[in-house]
Amino acid sequence: MCRNIRPLFNFEPPAYPDEVHEAALQYVRKISGMNKPSIPNQVAFDEAVVAIEAATQQLIASLSTSAAPKDREVEREKARARNAARFGTPASA
Repeated sequence: MCRNIRPLFNFEPPAYPDEVHEAALQYVRKISGMNKPSIPNQVAFDEAVVAIEAATQQLIASLSTSAAPKDREVEREKARARNAARFGTPASA
């Protein structure tokens, strides 16, 4: 599951709130071992997602770098090429 969490720092434009939410959700799913929590666990699960989102936003805001911001499309194409090499599928698929 955590394979789906992508770096969110140093992109232009900066990470979108939905990207941060999805990363937090994936993290909580991974550490809890639950894709969808039971009704009694839903509140704790949702609170954990919100806390991880806030911590992630704070971390991203406090980091600094002298490197140029990465381009999302370029990074997406690199990932497609890695997947094509790894799984033997066309890079454009």
